[in-house]
Amino acid sequence: MSFARPDRSNWKLPDSARIAVSVNLALEAFRHKSQLTLEARPGKTDHFSLSYAEYGARAGIWRILDLLDELGLKASMSTNGKAAELYPDAVRAVAQAGHEVVGHGWENDVLNEDADPEKELEEIRRVTEAIASAAGVRPVGWTSPGSAGSQNTLDLLAGEGYIWNGDQANDDLPYSVPTKNGPMMILPRVNMPQNDLIMWAKANNPPGVIFESFKDTFDELYAEGRKGSPKWVEIVLHAHMGGRPTLIPTVRRCIAYARQHEGVWFPRKGDIARWAAGIEGIDLGARA
Repeated sequence: MSFARPDRSNWKLPDSARIAVSVNLALEAFRHKSQLTLEARPGKTDHFSLSYAEYGARAGIWRILDLLDELGLKASMSTNGKAAELYPDAVRAVAQAGHEVVGHGWENDVLNEDADPEKELEEIRRVTEAIASAAGVRPVGWTSPGSAGSQNTLDLLAGEGYIWNGDQANDDLPYSVPTKNGPMMILPRVNMPQNDLIMWAKANNPPGVIFESFKDTFDELYAEGRKGSPKWVEIVLHAHMGGRPTLIPTVRRCIAYARQHEGVWFPRKGDIARWAAGIEGIDLGARA
């Protein structure tokens, strides 16, 4: 497989859209503690923190699915293999609603090392199998926990049939990189100011800060798009954070604001990757 190489000088979006707006979800499972913890002792499992994360599967993802259905949007969901194993009904519901399910490591608080590619390959295959079993579809995209992939991740993913990865933060447009096993489309992180973990849960900001960040980012990128240089902005909702009732009105405001403008494309991340790569025939809803 070969990918078309996106060129900044003539980069366009489908139907000459001025901006792309995507929604990325995360359904995560942990070994010792989630992102929010009350336990300060190293190596001690924080059971409260794990229960905080479990909210995502018990309540949060269902609230988000209702919201996406209300808004008529399709999203992508980064999914730990352990989460797919623990919460198959939630993962299948996401896939059956037409959302993209994305590989996200096995446990969200356990990372891979550069020195052990065989262990990482085993994990990628285990995650792929767990997601495919739960969702009924095979993932074609991958974002490592914390975007902390190893030096081997892209080579391994390409060898396992993945087409895109989201572990970089070095651009605001997709781009293709060569690997030992063929090209990989990179979808850089364009979501820092609209990420519930960064801007709300850990920052002690009011929810409205996310809307303000989204609006300012959207306005600047939309202006660039009107000048012929369209870009992409994303909202990130972890099911155990953004799936709580506090943030739902903010997400509605963000989408409503975007829809006040002409020429806005609302893709899944895999749709962006396929468009950027110039490839057809990879159906994000194909049966596993």
